Amino acid sequence: MKIGIVGLPQSGKTTLFQLLTNVELKANLQANTGIAKVLDPRITELSKIFQPKKTTYATIEVVDVAGLVVGVNKKENTLLNAIKDVDAVVQVLRAFRSDLVPTADGKIEPMRDLNQIQSELVLSDWSLLETRLERLEKERFKNKNYEKEKAVLTKCQEALEQDLPLWTLDFTDDEAKMIRGYNFLTLKPLLLVVNVDEEQMQRNTYPQQDELEAWAEERGIPIIIVSAQVEVEISQLEAEDRALFMADLGINESGIERLSRAAYAHLGLISYFTTGTDEVRAWTITQGTNAKQAAGKIHSDIERGFIRAEVVSYDDFIELGSIQKVKEKGLFRLEGKEYIVQDGDIISFRFNV
Repeated sequence: MKIGIVGLPQSGKTTLFQLLTNVELKANLQANTGIAKVLDPRITELSKIFQPKKTTYATIEVVDVAGLVVGVNKKENTLLNAIKDVDAVVQVLRAFRSDLVPTADGKIEPMRDLNQIQSELVLSDWSLLETRLERLEKERFKNKNYEKEKAVLTKCQEALEQDLPLWTLDFTDDEAKMIRGYNFLTLKPLLLVVNVDEEQMQRNTYPQQDELEAWAEERGIPIIIVSAQVEVEISQLEAEDRALFMADLGINESGIERLSRAAYAHLGLISYFTTGTDEVRAWTITQGTNAKQAAGKIHSDIERGFIRAEVVSYDDFIELGSIQKVKEKGLFRLEGKEYIVQDGDIISFRFNV
C-alpha cells in the first residue's frame, strides 16, 4: 500500500511523516518518501510464541509532498505529481495551537484548510483532464473509444469546473474502468488526519470538530486524531516510559497504528500471517482474495503449484496456544483454492511445482 500525505504549510504533515517512517527530515520543496511499519499487535504476539529468527510486519510506503501554497497552481500541480500513483490520499488538517508555529493569518480553521486542499486537488485533476482532452481530440479518428471516453471526461470536466472532487460523481463500471489509468487525485480514497495539541488530545476536542466530523461522516471518510509532535516525543522514550506516558495521555494506540488500521478498513485490505521458527510475517491482501491468489503474494510458484491451504484463525490459535491443541479441537482446516482468506488467518500453503 502507498499513501500520499498532503496539507497546508505549518500543518505538521512532515512531523507526521517522521512519526510514521521514523525518518527525521526538515521541511523542503521536494517529496519525501519513506516506509512505515504496520505494527500489528498480532504479529508481535505470534513472534513471542514462535521466537522466529525474523519478524516481518506489513509496510506502507509514505510520500510527503511540500506544503500546498493556495493559488500557486502551476507549482502545486508539479508537487502533486509525486502522489499520482498512491492508493490513498491523507489530508493533514491543523487543529493544534502554537505560538512557535504560527499560521499565516493566525486562525485555526480545519474546515477552511480542508476546502482549500480539496480545491488544489481539483485543480491538479483539471490540469490533467485538459491535457487528456487535447490529446483525445488529436486521436479522435484513431481511437475507437473516442465517443465513450469523451463523454466520461466531459462528465468529469463539468464537476471539476464547479470545484467538485470527482468522488462526488457516480460512474458506471465501464466509465470507472476507462478513467482508472488517469490517476485522478480526487478519485482516490481519502482519509483525514486532524493534528491536535496535547491539551486538545486530552480533552478530545478541537476547533470546528462538530462541523468536520459531520462532513466526514456524511461522505464515509475516516478521521484519525493525532498529536504528531507529542507522539514523536513519545516514540523517543524507552519502552517502559513510553507506555506510562501514553497511559497518562489516554493514548491506547500509536498514530501509525490508528492510521494504518483506518487505511486498511477504508481500502478494504486485510492481513494473513505465516509463522514458523524462521519467520513470522504479515501479508496484505484485498478482502475477497482466495487462497490461491493469497499464495501468490508470497511467490508465483506457490500460486501456480497450489494444492491446499492449512488454516487456523489467529483468535483460535491464541486461545488454545498451539497447533496441536487447535487440531484436537477440530479448528485446524484444510482449504481449497477458492477459500476466501479472512483477516487474521494463519496459513501454511502446500504446493508442488
